[in-house]
Amino acid sequence: MLMCVSEKCANFMISNERPSPFARRPYGQSPYGQPKPPVQEDTLKSEEIQIERKAFVFTLKENPRGRFLRISEDAGGRHDTIIIPSTGLEEFRKLLDEMVKTANEIPPKSNSPGPTEG
Repeated sequence: MLMCVSEKCANFMISNERPSPFARRPYGQSPYGQPKPPVQEDTLKSEEIQIERKAFVFTLKENPRGRFLRISEDAGGRHDTIIIPSTGLEEFRKLLDEMVKTANEIPPKSNSPGPTEG
């Protein structure tokens, strides 16, 4: 925080101005600087699919807290991951099925002028 009084400015931090513990940080690092202890994960099944320039890896895993699906995307060196607990997989599948159905029902919009139909 920058505070100016009579043309004199001072930088100071108010006690409630702290970095958020929810800010992005490297995997495995806690907000308090202590690395998380490794958790034993067993891979139950893993499949990879290539779609255009993106590679997706679907990995069904299990650890002491339960089963989960890890979906990782690698696109041009950028790596993103989402994790879905197994208790939510059926709901996730239903929503994905709805999205696929909608994508097939609605014709794509054309961004560039094409030949006219007539």
